[in-house]
Amino acid sequence: MSHSVPDLDEIGIKAEPDLADTFRREVSQLLGRSNLNFPGAQPVSFSSKHLDELQKQDYYVCEKTDGIRCLMYFARGDPDSDQPEIHYLIDRKNDYRFVQGLHFPMPNDESFRSFHVDTLVDGELVNDTYEDGTQQLKFLVFDCLVLDGQSLMHRTLDKRLAYFKEHVLKPYNKMYDKFPEEKEHRPFVVEDKETQFSYGIEMMFREILPKVKRIHGNDGLIFTCRSTPYKIGTDEHILKWKPPAENTIDFRMRLEFPTLEPDTDDEAEGITEPYLDYDAIPICHLFVMLNAGEYRYFDEMYITPTEWEDLKAMRIPLDDTIVECFKDAQSRWRFHRLRDDKMDANHISTVEKVLESIEDRITEEDLIRIAPSVKTAWKRRQAGASSARMPPTNGNGVKRKFEE
Repeated sequence: MSHSVPDLDEIGIKAEPDLADTFRREVSQLLGRSNLNFPGAQPVSFSSKHLDELQKQDYYVCEKTDGIRCLMYFARGDPDSDQPEIHYLIDRKNDYRFVQGLHFPMPNDESFRSFHVDTLVDGELVNDTYEDGTQQLKFLVFDCLVLDGQSLMHRTLDKRLAYFKEHVLKPYNKMYDKFPEEKEHRPFVVEDKETQFSYGIEMMFREILPKVKRIHGNDGLIFTCRSTPYKIGTDEHILKWKPPAENTIDFRMRLEFPTLEPDTDDEAEGITEPYLDYDAIPICHLFVMLNAGEYRYFDEMYITPTEWEDLKAMRIPLDDTIVECFKDAQSRWRFHRLRDDKMDANHISTVEKVLESIEDRITEEDLIRIAPSVKTAWKRRQAGASSARMPPTNGNGVKRKFEE
Protein backbone atom coordinates (compact mmCIF):
# COMPACT_ATOMS: atom_id res chain seq x y z
CA MET A 1 0.00 0.00 0.00
CA SER A 2 1.41 3.38 -1.00
CA HIS A 3 1.48 6.26 1.46
CA SER A 4 1.47 9.98 0.81
CA VAL A 5 3.23 12.43 3.11
CA PRO A 6 0.88 15.29 4.07
CA ASP A 7 1.26 18.63 2.31
CA LEU A 8 1.44 21.37 4.95
CA ASP A 9 0.44 24.06 2.48
CA GLU A 10 -2.83 22.24 1.86
CA ILE A 11 -3.50 21.96 5.60
CA GLY A 12 -2.68 25.44 6.85
CA ILE A 13 -1.99 29.02 5.78
CA LYS A 14 1.65 30.00 6.16
CA ALA A 15 2.11 33.06 8.35
CA GLU A 16 3.82 36.09 6.85
CA PRO A 17 7.34 36.79 8.22
CA ASP A 18 6.30 39.51 10.69
CA LEU A 19 3.40 37.49 12.08
CA ALA A 20 5.50 34.34 12.28
CA ASP A 21 8.16 36.28 14.19
CA THR A 22 5.50 37.47 16.66
CA PHE A 23 4.44 33.88 17.29
CA ARG A 24 8.05 32.73 17.63
CA ARG A 25 8.51 35.29 20.38
CA GLU A 26 5.29 34.20 22.08
CA VAL A 27 6.37 30.56 22.05
CA SER A 28 9.87 31.47 23.22
CA GLN A 29 8.41 33.41 26.15
CA LEU A 30 6.05 30.54 26.94
CA LEU A 31 9.05 28.20 27.13
CA GLY A 32 11.14 30.62 29.18
CA ARG A 33 13.87 30.95 26.58
CA SER A 34 15.33 33.74 24.46
CA ASN A 35 16.20 31.65 21.39
CA LEU A 36 13.64 31.91 18.58
CA ASN A 37 14.65 28.78 16.66
CA PHE A 38 12.58 25.59 16.26
CA PRO A 39 11.46 24.65 19.79
CA GLY A 40 11.41 20.88 19.34
CA ALA A 41 13.61 18.09 20.68
CA GLN A 42 15.75 16.13 18.21
CA PRO A 43 16.79 12.47 18.69
CA VAL A 44 20.22 10.91 18.34
CA SER A 45 20.91 7.80 16.30
CA PHE A 46 20.88 4.47 18.11
CA SER A 47 24.28 2.79 18.54
CA SER A 48 25.63 -0.17 20.51
CA LYS A 49 26.17 1.87 23.69
CA HIS A 50 22.44 2.48 23.86
CA LEU A 51 21.79 -1.22 24.46
CA ASP A 52 23.25 -0.60 27.92
CA GLU A 53 21.41 2.72 28.24
CA LEU A 54 18.04 0.96 27.90
CA GLN A 55 18.97 -1.20 30.89
CA LYS A 56 20.20 1.70 33.02
CA GLN A 57 17.15 3.96 32.74
CA ASP A 58 13.41 3.67 32.10
CA TYR A 59 12.57 4.30 28.45
CA TYR A 60 9.33 4.29 26.51
CA VAL A 61 9.21 3.23 22.87
CA CYS A 62 6.94 4.18 20.00
CA GLU A 63 7.07 3.66 16.27
CA LYS A 64 8.91 6.23 14.15
CA THR A 65 6.17 7.50 11.87
CA ASP A 66 6.82 8.30 8.22
CA GLY A 67 5.10 11.68 8.32
CA ILE A 68 5.84 15.36 9.01
CA ARG A 69 7.13 16.41 12.42
CA CYS A 70 5.29 19.46 13.78
CA LEU A 71 4.56 21.16 17.06
CA MET A 72 1.08 22.60 17.55
CA TYR A 73 0.64 25.95 19.30
CA PHE A 74 -2.72 26.72 20.93
CA ALA A 75 -2.62 30.53 20.78
CA ARG A 76 -4.84 33.40 21.86
CA GLY A 77 -6.91 34.96 19.12
CA ASP A 78 -8.97 38.14 19.23
CA PRO A 79 -11.40 37.74 22.18
CA ASP A 80 -13.91 40.05 20.49
CA SER A 81 -13.94 38.11 17.22
CA ASP A 82 -15.32 34.73 16.16
CA GLN A 83 -11.79 33.32 16.65
CA PRO A 84 -10.79 33.79 20.30
CA GLU A 85 -8.61 30.67 19.95
CA ILE A 86 -6.25 29.98 17.06
CA HIS A 87 -3.95 27.07 16.28
CA TYR A 88 -0.67 26.96 14.41
CA LEU A 89 1.49 24.09 13.23
CA ILE A 90 5.24 24.71 13.59
CA ASP A 91 7.38 22.72 11.16
CA ARG A 92 11.10 21.99 11.34
CA LYS A 93 11.82 25.06 9.22
CA ASN A 94 10.21 27.00 12.08
CA ASP A 95 7.45 28.19 9.79
CA TYR A 96 4.00 28.73 11.31
CA ARG A 97 0.81 27.63 9.53
CA PHE A 98 -2.64 28.63 10.71
CA VAL A 99 -5.11 25.73 10.80
CA GLN A 100 -8.81 26.53 10.63
CA GLY A 101 -11.46 24.50 12.43
CA LEU A 102 -9.64 23.18 15.52
CA HIS A 103 -11.24 23.33 18.97
CA PHE A 104 -10.03 21.79 22.22
CA PRO A 105 -12.51 22.29 25.09
CA MET A 106 -11.49 22.39 28.74
CA PRO A 107 -12.28 19.45 31.04
CA ASN A 108 -15.68 19.29 32.75
CA ASP A 109 -17.22 21.84 30.41
CA GLU A 110 -20.46 20.29 29.20
CA SER A 111 -21.05 23.24 26.88
CA PHE A 112 -17.67 22.64 25.18
CA ARG A 113 -17.30 26.40 24.69
CA SER A 114 -14.15 26.90 26.78
CA PHE A 115 -10.75 26.24 25.22
CA HIS A 116 -7.05 25.83 25.91
CA VAL A 117 -4.55 28.60 25.13
CA ASP A 118 -0.82 29.03 25.82
CA THR A 119 -0.39 25.33 25.10
CA LEU A 120 2.29 23.56 23.07
CA VAL A 121 2.29 19.90 22.05
CA ASP A 122 4.72 17.86 19.96
CA GLY A 123 3.64 15.40 17.32
CA GLU A 124 3.58 14.23 13.74
CA LEU A 125 1.15 14.63 10.85
CA VAL A 126 0.41 11.42 8.96
CA ASN A 127 -1.96 10.25 6.26
CA ASP A 128 -3.53 6.96 7.30
CA THR A 129 -4.48 4.95 4.22
CA TYR A 130 -6.89 2.07 4.68
CA GLU A 131 -7.50 -1.09 2.67
CA ASP A 132 -10.50 0.41 0.88
CA GLY A 133 -8.30 3.28 -0.35
CA THR A 134 -9.78 5.95 1.93
CA GLN A 135 -7.43 8.28 3.80
CA GLN A 136 -7.56 10.02 7.16
CA LEU A 137 -5.22 12.86 8.08
CA LYS A 138 -4.08 12.61 11.71
CA PHE A 139 -1.92 14.54 14.14
CA LEU A 140 -0.30 12.04 16.51
CA VAL A 141 0.82 13.68 19.77
CA PHE A 142 3.82 12.19 21.56
CA ASP A 143 4.68 14.96 24.06
CA CYS A 144 3.27 18.03 25.80
CA LEU A 145 5.58 20.94 26.64
CA VAL A 146 3.19 23.55 28.03
CA LEU A 147 -0.45 23.28 29.12
CA ASP A 148 -2.49 26.45 29.70
CA GLY A 149 0.64 28.44 30.41
CA GLN A 150 2.08 25.88 32.83
CA SER A 151 5.39 24.37 31.74
CA LEU A 152 5.48 20.57 31.91
CA MET A 153 8.99 20.25 30.50
CA HIS A 154 10.55 19.16 33.78
CA ARG A 155 7.86 16.58 34.54
CA THR A 156 8.50 12.95 33.63
CA LEU A 157 7.37 11.83 30.18
CA ASP A 158 4.49 9.73 31.54
CA LYS A 159 3.21 12.71 33.54
CA ARG A 160 3.47 15.02 30.52
CA LEU A 161 1.46 12.58 28.42
CA ALA A 162 -1.05 11.99 31.22
CA TYR A 163 -1.73 15.74 31.46
CA PHE A 164 -2.32 15.90 27.71
CA LYS A 165 -4.64 12.89 27.65
CA GLU A 166 -6.72 13.97 30.66
CA HIS A 167 -6.94 17.71 30.01
CA VAL A 168 -6.87 17.95 26.21
CA LEU A 169 -7.59 14.63 24.48
CA LYS A 170 -10.34 13.34 26.76
CA PRO A 171 -12.62 16.43 26.47
CA TYR A 172 -11.79 16.68 22.74
CA ASN A 173 -12.98 13.11 22.17
CA LYS A 174 -16.00 13.65 24.42
CA MET A 175 -17.03 16.64 22.30
CA TYR A 176 -16.95 14.63 19.07
CA ASP A 177 -18.75 11.72 20.73
CA LYS A 178 -21.59 14.12 21.53
CA PHE A 179 -21.50 15.85 18.14
CA PRO A 180 -20.36 13.13 15.69
CA GLU A 181 -21.73 15.10 12.74
CA GLU A 182 -18.92 17.62 13.30
CA LYS A 183 -16.19 15.06 12.64
CA GLU A 184 -16.27 15.61 8.90
CA HIS A 185 -15.38 19.28 9.41
CA ARG A 186 -12.15 18.57 11.27
CA PRO A 187 -8.97 19.52 9.38
CA PHE A 188 -7.43 16.40 10.91
CA VAL A 189 -7.98 13.96 13.76
CA VAL A 190 -5.91 14.42 16.93
CA GLU A 191 -4.76 11.28 18.75
CA ASP A 192 -2.02 10.28 21.15
CA LYS A 193 0.74 8.14 19.73
CA GLU A 194 0.78 4.53 20.92
CA THR A 195 3.62 4.13 23.42
CA GLN A 196 4.98 1.02 25.15
CA PHE A 197 7.49 0.23 27.87
CA SER A 198 10.92 -0.22 26.28
CA TYR A 199 10.97 -3.92 27.14
CA GLY A 200 7.91 -4.42 24.92
CA ILE A 201 10.21 -4.36 21.90
CA GLU A 202 9.15 -7.74 20.57
CA MET A 203 5.48 -6.71 20.61
CA MET A 204 6.45 -3.55 18.69
CA PHE A 205 8.07 -5.62 15.96
CA ARG A 206 5.49 -8.40 15.88
CA GLU A 207 2.22 -6.48 16.29
CA ILE A 208 2.46 -2.68 16.11
CA LEU A 209 4.95 -2.08 13.29
CA PRO A 210 3.22 -4.41 10.77
CA LYS A 211 -0.05 -2.57 11.47
CA VAL A 212 1.32 0.97 11.12
CA LYS A 213 3.35 0.08 8.03
CA ARG A 214 0.10 -0.81 6.33
CA ILE A 215 -1.67 2.44 7.17
CA HIS A 216 0.94 5.21 7.19
CA GLY A 217 4.43 3.82 6.79
CA ASN A 218 7.21 3.44 9.34
CA ASP A 219 10.96 3.86 9.36
CA GLY A 220 12.03 2.63 12.80
CA LEU A 221 11.54 3.18 16.53
CA ILE A 222 11.91 6.10 18.94
CA PHE A 223 13.01 5.45 22.54
CA THR A 224 12.39 8.32 24.96
CA CYS A 225 13.67 8.41 28.53
CA ARG A 226 10.89 8.58 31.10
CA SER A 227 12.72 10.57 33.77
CA THR A 228 14.62 13.25 31.86
CA PRO A 229 13.03 16.65 31.08
CA TYR A 230 11.94 17.72 27.62
CA LYS A 231 15.05 19.22 26.01
CA ILE A 232 14.88 21.58 23.04
CA GLY A 233 17.53 20.75 20.47
CA THR A 234 19.54 17.52 20.38
CA ASP A 235 18.52 15.26 23.24
CA GLU A 236 20.88 12.40 24.08
CA HIS A 237 17.97 10.64 25.82
CA ILE A 238 15.77 10.36 22.73
CA LEU A 239 17.09 7.48 20.64
CA LYS A 240 16.21 6.96 16.99
CA TRP A 241 16.58 3.37 15.83
CA LYS A 242 16.37 2.42 12.18
CA PRO A 243 17.08 -0.92 10.50
CA PRO A 244 20.81 -0.83 9.60
CA ALA A 245 20.10 -0.58 5.88
CA GLU A 246 17.84 2.45 6.45
CA ASN A 247 20.16 4.71 8.46
CA THR A 248 20.34 7.96 6.54
CA ILE A 249 21.99 11.39 6.61
CA ASP A 250 20.57 14.68 5.37
CA PHE A 251 23.16 16.49 3.22
CA ARG A 252 23.20 19.75 1.32
CA MET A 253 23.70 18.79 -2.32
CA ARG A 254 25.49 21.03 -4.78
CA LEU A 255 25.72 20.08 -8.43
CA GLU A 256 28.78 20.43 -10.66
CA PHE A 257 28.11 20.08 -14.39
CA PRO A 258 30.97 19.41 -16.82
CA THR A 259 32.22 22.26 -19.02
CA LEU A 260 32.18 21.83 -22.79
CA GLU A 261 34.40 23.59 -25.28
CA PRO A 262 32.43 24.95 -28.23
CA ASP A 263 32.61 22.77 -31.35
CA THR A 264 32.04 23.85 -34.95
CA ASP A 265 28.25 23.59 -34.62
CA ASP A 266 28.36 25.79 -31.53
CA GLU A 267 30.55 28.32 -33.27
CA ALA A 268 28.15 28.36 -36.19
CA GLU A 269 25.45 29.40 -33.70
CA GLY A 270 27.66 32.11 -32.29
CA ILE A 271 28.78 30.23 -29.16
CA THR A 272 32.49 30.87 -28.69
CA GLU A 273 32.99 30.49 -24.93
CA PRO A 274 33.07 27.27 -22.86
CA TYR A 275 29.64 26.43 -21.40
CA LEU A 276 28.11 24.03 -18.88
CA ASP A 277 26.68 20.77 -20.20
CA TYR A 278 23.30 20.59 -18.48
CA ASP A 279 22.44 17.43 -20.41
CA ALA A 280 25.16 15.47 -18.63
CA ILE A 281 24.89 13.80 -15.23
CA PRO A 282 26.52 16.21 -12.76
CA ILE A 283 28.83 15.45 -9.88
CA CYS A 284 26.62 15.55 -6.77
CA HIS A 285 28.73 17.03 -3.99
CA LEU A 286 27.47 16.43 -0.45
CA PHE A 287 28.06 18.88 2.39
CA VAL A 288 27.44 18.73 6.16
CA MET A 289 26.81 21.68 8.45
CA LEU A 290 29.51 22.92 10.83
CA ASN A 291 27.75 26.04 12.09
CA ALA A 292 24.77 28.11 10.99
CA GLY A 293 25.45 28.94 7.34
CA GLU A 294 28.83 27.17 7.37
CA TYR A 295 29.24 23.90 5.48
CA ARG A 296 32.03 21.42 4.88
CA TYR A 297 32.45 19.06 1.95
CA PHE A 298 31.79 15.46 2.96
CA ASP A 299 31.55 13.15 -0.05
CA GLU A 300 29.88 12.57 -3.42
CA MET A 301 26.51 10.99 -4.07
CA TYR A 302 26.56 8.13 -6.55
CA ILE A 303 23.72 8.42 -9.03
CA THR A 304 22.67 6.25 -11.97
CA PRO A 305 21.34 7.64 -15.27
CA THR A 306 17.84 6.39 -14.36
CA GLU A 307 17.98 8.06 -10.95
CA TRP A 308 19.10 11.32 -12.54
CA GLU A 309 16.21 11.21 -15.00
CA ASP A 310 13.81 10.60 -12.11
CA LEU A 311 15.24 13.60 -10.26
CA LYS A 312 14.91 15.84 -13.31
CA ALA A 313 11.33 14.65 -13.76
CA MET A 314 10.44 16.32 -10.45
CA ARG A 315 10.84 19.64 -12.29
CA ILE A 316 12.16 21.48 -9.25
CA PRO A 317 15.53 23.14 -8.58
CA LEU A 318 17.99 20.50 -7.43
CA ASP A 319 21.14 22.50 -6.79
CA ASP A 320 21.68 23.51 -3.14
CA THR A 321 18.84 21.30 -1.89
CA ILE A 322 18.72 19.02 1.17
CA VAL A 323 18.85 15.34 0.21
CA GLU A 324 18.49 12.31 2.45
CA CYS A 325 21.03 9.61 1.55
CA PHE A 326 21.81 6.05 2.60
CA LYS A 327 25.01 4.06 2.30
CA ASP A 328 24.85 1.06 -0.03
CA ALA A 329 26.76 -2.23 0.17
CA GLN A 330 29.64 -0.65 -1.76
CA SER A 331 29.83 2.19 0.81
CA ARG A 332 28.48 4.70 -1.71
CA TRP A 333 26.04 7.42 -0.70
CA ARG A 334 22.78 6.95 -2.61
CA PHE A 335 19.73 9.19 -3.02
CA HIS A 336 16.72 8.34 -0.82
CA ARG A 337 14.52 11.44 -1.01
CA LEU A 338 14.51 15.23 -1.09
CA ARG A 339 13.96 16.91 2.28
CA ASP A 340 12.04 20.03 1.34
CA ASP A 341 10.78 20.16 4.93
CA LYS A 342 14.28 21.05 6.15
CA MET A 343 16.35 24.18 5.67
CA ASP A 344 19.70 22.73 6.74
CA ALA A 345 21.74 19.59 6.38
CA ASN A 346 22.60 17.51 9.42
CA HIS A 347 25.18 19.01 11.75
CA ILE A 348 28.54 17.24 11.75
CA SER A 349 27.88 15.97 15.29
CA THR A 350 24.67 14.30 14.07
CA VAL A 351 26.49 12.88 11.06
CA GLU A 352 29.11 11.31 13.32
CA LYS A 353 26.39 9.64 15.41
CA VAL A 354 24.64 8.26 12.32
CA LEU A 355 27.95 6.92 11.03
CA GLU A 356 28.41 5.22 14.39
CA SER A 357 24.95 3.65 14.00
CA ILE A 358 25.80 2.47 10.50
CA GLU A 359 29.01 0.96 11.79
CA ASP A 360 27.39 -0.73 14.81
CA ARG A 361 24.47 -2.19 12.81
CA ILE A 362 22.08 -2.77 15.72
CA THR A 363 19.42 -5.09 14.36
CA GLU A 364 15.86 -5.99 15.32
CA GLU A 365 17.23 -9.25 16.73
CA ASP A 366 19.69 -7.34 18.94
CA LEU A 367 16.87 -5.29 20.46
CA ILE A 368 14.62 -8.30 21.03
CA ARG A 369 17.53 -10.18 22.63
CA ILE A 370 18.07 -7.57 25.36
CA ALA A 371 14.35 -7.09 26.13
CA PRO A 372 14.31 -9.53 29.10
CA SER A 373 17.30 -7.75 30.68
CA VAL A 374 15.64 -4.37 30.11
CA LYS A 375 12.47 -5.63 31.84
CA THR A 376 14.39 -7.08 34.80
CA ALA A 377 16.29 -3.82 35.32
CA TRP A 378 13.08 -1.76 35.01
CA LYS A 379 11.26 -3.92 37.59
CA ARG A 380 14.25 -3.74 39.95
CA ARG A 381 14.24 0.07 39.81
CA GLN A 382 10.48 0.09 40.29
CA ALA A 383 10.73 -2.13 43.36
CA GLY A 384 13.51 0.04 44.78
CA ALA A 385 11.45 3.19 44.29
CA SER A 386 8.45 1.58 46.03
CA SER A 387 10.58 0.58 49.00
CA ALA A 388 11.97 4.10 49.29
CA ARG A 389 8.45 5.53 49.45
CA MET A 390 7.32 3.23 52.31
CA PRO A 391 7.35 5.00 55.69
CA PRO A 392 9.76 3.51 58.25
CA THR A 393 8.55 1.66 61.33
CA ASN A 394 9.58 1.82 65.01
CA GLY A 395 10.86 -1.16 66.93
CA ASN A 396 7.35 -2.51 67.46
CA GLY A 397 6.60 -2.54 63.80
CA VAL A 398 4.36 0.51 64.05
CA LYS A 399 4.60 2.91 61.10
CA ARG A 400 5.60 6.50 61.76
CA LYS A 401 5.72 9.50 59.49
CA PHE A 402 8.91 10.67 57.85
CA GLU A 403 10.49 13.52 59.77
CA GLU A 404 10.45 16.81 57.92
